[in-house]
Amino acid sequence: MSLWLDFLGSEIRYVDTPTYGRVRIAEAGRGNGETIMFQHGLNGHLEAYAKNINTLSDRFHVVAFDYVGHGMSDKKVDEYNPVEFAEQLRELMDAMGIASAHLSGESLGGWVSGIFAAKYPQRVRRLMLNTAGGIPVVSDKGKQDLANFMALNKRNVDAVPNRDSVLARMQWLMHPNNHHLLNDELVDLRLKIYLRPDTRRVAPKINAVIQRHDDFLIPLDGLKCETLFLWTADNPIHDLEAGRAAAAQVKGSLFYLMQGDAAHWPQYEVPEEFNRVATEFFLNGRLPDAA
Repeated sequence: MSLWLDFLGSEIRYVDTPTYGRVRIAEAGRGNGETIMFQHGLNGHLEAYAKNINTLSDRFHVVAFDYVGHGMSDKKVDEYNPVEFAEQLRELMDAMGIASAHLSGESLGGWVSGIFAAKYPQRVRRLMLNTAGGIPVVSDKGKQDLANFMALNKRNVDAVPNRDSVLARMQWLMHPNNHHLLNDELVDLRLKIYLRPDTRRVAPKINAVIQRHDDFLIPLDGLKCETLFLWTADNPIHDLEAGRAAAAQVKGSLFYLMQGDAAHWPQYEVPEEFNRVATEFFLNGRLPDAA
């Protein structure tokens, strides 16, 4: 299915923020009482949530956006790290008149969401950490996964992106059984973003944050809102052991292991299951009965 069909009914627009300039958002369900803010991963963009926004807009006001330096948002700051992205989230919510919201972030997006929730607890209703970064690595496999990811990012930064390198990076995101989802439109979209001169200019600064991963860990003991750790058995970074260990540090948190085949993009790989879990958690603070 085309991304344009996935987004049919959503509004794609830009929101001006004081520090971070124009931020591209996808929005649906405006007027619904509770907001979900979806946040993508490192070097990603809002299309990661193409299969979630419209479905969840039946009950929620849903917003996905590009971080500064990413996608089609401005590239106007010099420092790119999860703390900076959390401040962008604050400014975006302010600009949109959103006093508080549910947060759901994948990879970097979960990392940023956790930092934001600890710093601005009054602005977070419920928190979903989806294969999140920014948690302690607790196993030898996890350490090797992180090292592999650092090497993958370095290759992407050191060389001019091409279709093969982008396809390889996106295959890393997904379970092998889901590689059929990587159609020409999705791959070519990311390649076009990566080849933009402004993206090439900031890419080394953005990717440098991985080398400083442990400098920006989520303060797990500072998370006071209802929190769900949503994980996959085949997550290629921050493995299942790390996810369970992090959840154990957050009092009263829930842990959900995806049943469908998924790696690092469960919201895109198994959208029906993801949307069902997100709806039940954000509405009622619990997991679906069938989970």
